[in-house]
Amino acid sequence: MFLESPASAQPVLQALPIDQPVTSDQPGAAIYLQEELVSMNVYDQCNRSVVHIATKTVSLGSFSQLKLREGSGSGSVLDQQGHLLTNYHVIEDAKKITVSLFNGSAYPAEIVGQDPDTDIAVLKIAAPSEYLQPLVLGDSEELRVGQRIYAIGNPFGLERTMSTGMISSLNRQIPSKTGRSMRALIQLDATLNQGNSGGPLLNTRGQQIGMNTAIISSDGDSAGVGFAIPSSTIRRVAMQLIQHGKVIRATIGIARVYETDQGLLIVDTIRGGPADSAGLQGFQLVKQMRRQGPFQVEHSYYDLSAADLILAVDGKKVENADQFLAQIETRTPGETIQITILRSGQEMVVPVRLGNS
Repeated sequence: MFLESPASAQPVLQALPIDQPVTSDQPGAAIYLQEELVSMNVYDQCNRSVVHIATKTVSLGSFSQLKLREGSGSGSVLDQQGHLLTNYHVIEDAKKITVSLFNGSAYPAEIVGQDPDTDIAVLKIAAPSEYLQPLVLGDSEELRVGQRIYAIGNPFGLERTMSTGMISSLNRQIPSKTGRSMRALIQLDATLNQGNSGGPLLNTRGQQIGMNTAIISSDGDSAGVGFAIPSSTIRRVAMQLIQHGKVIRATIGIARVYETDQGLLIVDTIRGGPADSAGLQGFQLVKQMRRQGPFQVEHSYYDLSAADLILAVDGKKVENADQFLAQIETRTPGETIQITILRSGQEMVVPVRLGNS
């Protein structure tokens, strides 16, 4: 059990220059630096919004015996209706999910929706609204390398533990559980360990700018290289999971492309799909009849010269297939985009109305 000090015993904290301590006339009062005050304020503002997630999964062991495996992770409160944010891999294949709040109360959780491609899941619990303190989502588009950040989670089951560090880099990319790339990740040097997954990444204003999701390590422990999903992705994906239970992505209907130094060469389009309907062309199958002795034999080959070369989307140059896919998936079904292509040596712009995946 955690004991809380009466509010009257709390010293009043005011920010001063980083090298100037804060003092009080009261005997034994704490001395704080500005940097310490910021950390304290972030923790006081946000720690009650962080939840502990315990899972139980069942797997088939040797001799066809069922084995029960327990896991744990972190999450954060999205709203007072009981929606919680966490990683997909925290609750993957879970048969039972239990969520513990800051006051020790525990509730069974149901999965509202999950998206393995982005490693995001939304849960829901039936807890009183006064126990649910949502975090404010910040703007990850404004992040800068060197910016101070804070991570709160439950490493090794130690609830609501905070670590601090800075943003080491932006726009990192790692593979998801499905093998597709998770893009635009935030790289950080704050200590993250097992159990931190799903916990919030916070700025100095106490806004959630990301969700901690992975580390690079040779032994499973923190090595100062962690990754968080940006709030821009969280906002887009979580909203769809709450509304639809899944992510509805836009699709362009291009089955395969070949990467070149100039752009993406379309190999094949899906018949009747958005690209095909817009007139975009892939490799063309050419069939010819040739005489071999007394017989007529059909020969077929693909004509690469007929394929369109994708140069840009809405004027933004396309350098690889992953970048192209990212530009499509950030749009909404029904939206029209302008595809710049090279066809028979001539550059042209083709409007394509995106479909629904």
